[in-house]
Amino acid sequence: MARRTKRHPQAAVIAMRRGRVCLITSSSGKRWLVPKGNLMRGCDLRETAVREAWEEAGLVGRVRRHPLGRYEFEKLGCRYEVVVFCMTVETAKRDWPEKGRRTRRWLRPERAVQRIAYRPLREIVAEATASRQAA
Repeated sequence: MARRTKRHPQAAVIAMRRGRVCLITSSSGKRWLVPKGNLMRGCDLRETAVREAWEEAGLVGRVRRHPLGRYEFEKLGCRYEVVVFCMTVETAKRDWPEKGRRTRRWLRPERAVQRIAYRPLREIVAEATASRQAA
């Protein structure tokens, strides 16, 4: 009988300001991605996305109510399900909790998509930024 793998919920945020997308480095500094983290007890996914944008990138803004998409990945034997939201950034602080561990960059959407290595996330960012540019 196949063993069922528990899915760990996470939330991510595609943060946009003035037509640019915010990418951050992974904690190892080797990959570019968007702020993302584990669901905290007592918080919903949207609240988690807001918290991760602040902690990992120093961003404050409005997160849309409905997610843009979701993707799954495995890491160290665990399976994660990530729900991705869109944030309109109102403020990008100079200091934030993980500033010493991460680099933050504002990129044109096409450049941001090129930098993201993980295909499912890259596709969600491409779709989100294309629809925002068309609006």
